[in-house]
Amino acid sequence: MIPTPNQIFASFERGQITRDEVHSLMALHARELIHEMEEDHQNPVSALLENLLARRCASRLIRHHGGRLLREVLIALSEVSDFPPSRYLWNAAHPEIPLHCYFRMRREPVFRILSIKPHGEGLVLEVENGSAGRGKATRRTFVLKRDESWHLKVTG
Repeated sequence: MIPTPNQIFASFERGQITRDEVHSLMALHARELIHEMEEDHQNPVSALLENLLARRCASRLIRHHGGRLLREVLIALSEVSDFPPSRYLWNAAHPEIPLHCYFRMRREPVFRILSIKPHGEGLVLEVENGSAGRGKATRRTFVLKRDESWHLKVTG
């Protein structure tokens, strides 16, 4: 799995990788984004449908839980190293990026938040990611709690 840009920059700052390695790893991310943009250009109807489904999902979650909490949940998930969708969530802390951009409803690999439920001092989050086929996506449950600086962190 390719490290997220945040992980790449952290490795560079710790002196674990060189500047050339940073550039080559970031080029992989750029190529992946360009490939998806080309797919959207070749199939605009599919891209529009994906966008509308993602907007509907984000709108529902914002209506039920608020945009601020949803963004905090996405930030916490982006820090989970063995969670494949973290490579799409790495910039969730940037408020200028609309929340619907982080959801992948039918485009593989999918990423959907199924539920956010309060649980004691934190939240229980159920997500689906992976294959787009019906019933083929991997469901995962995360427990999120606030740390001493009041940021949500995945604890289990």
